[in-house]
Amino acid sequence: METLARFAVLRSTGTEEDGLSCKSGSSSAQGGRSIDSLRSVILDFSEQEGAETEGEDAVSPTTLIGHEKYVDSVAFSGDGSRLASGSVDKAIKIWDAATGECIRTLTGHDGFVYSVAFSGDGSRLASGSDDKTIKIWDAATGECIRTLTGHDKTVGSVAFSGDGSRLASGSVDKAIKIWDAATGECIRTLTGHDGFVYSVAFSRDGTRLASGSDDKTIKIWDAATGECIRALTGHDGFVYSVAFSGDGSRLASGSDDKAIKIWDAATGECIRTLTGHDKTVGSVAFSGDGSRLASGSSDKAVKIWDAATGECIRKLTGHDGYVASVAFSGDGSRLASGSSDKSIKIWDVARRVESR
Repeated sequence: METLARFAVLRSTGTEEDGLSCKSGSSSAQGGRSIDSLRSVILDFSEQEGAETEGEDAVSPTTLIGHEKYVDSVAFSGDGSRLASGSVDKAIKIWDAATGECIRTLTGHDGFVYSVAFSGDGSRLASGSDDKTIKIWDAATGECIRTLTGHDKTVGSVAFSGDGSRLASGSVDKAIKIWDAATGECIRTLTGHDGFVYSVAFSRDGTRLASGSDDKTIKIWDAATGECIRALTGHDGFVYSVAFSGDGSRLASGSDDKAIKIWDAATGECIRTLTGHDKTVGSVAFSGDGSRLASGSSDKAVKIWDAATGECIRKLTGHDGYVASVAFSGDGSRLASGSSDKSIKIWDVARRVESR
């Protein structure tokens, strides 16, 4: 039977392996159950079947091993040279995206790390945790530059504006906050959702902010005034992930109704609904040019879709647990995925003749 809620706390009840090192390699899934609150995609831990083979794309990823528990968030630096990951083990790791080497491990959070995000220039890294705080780190040295407090509950999502001047955060306290990333001052608190805010995303120009919630809605906000410009409805389940296309014209959303929706960000019209995942869609990400959309699901698969037609052009399998996070490199040649199997995979998805 399926465990409840994407954001149920993932405290493994199984025996954890000791002595994990930061290196490229392979990993095995660890059966684990938990019951509290924040970030697990609905998933059947009692069934540890292997990777699917029917219709999958024959891509051999680089696998990064080092986290001791589930990996909930991955993010590339703007130039694609580094990858950051946040985990239920309370640590953040920064990896060399080319070699898979763990460059640095950042510690300081007193709770699970549910979200990581690089600033556009790659100089800073933000993290959100169930210790109710946001931390901003020097991505080169690993020093914690600033700790932001103000949320009353778990911080499940963080996102920098394109110019790096502001940071947005979404929380289980149902609020969104916009912070001055240089001073740590809370500029504005946005309220209006009737449930947990699971995901926040700035448009590239920084004028709009999108949010997804367990109230089953998506809201688009004026990032300068805090006004809710539009509320998008249509999902039949919690909305766990939102992402703008690079030009800001479209917004994608993933839900526990197993569907992905692509919306006209100006009108709020649902342009297309993508179906194909067998379970909750916990993460969506556009490629930089907006031509492709990636999704990660608790069905253990990653899918890449043609964002214009809605066709599934690639299915990537290999994770032994739910896929909590997906992220394209800036040039769209690589895709990273983080999973409850404790691993991160980097896939070569450079455009070529697609196999299906």
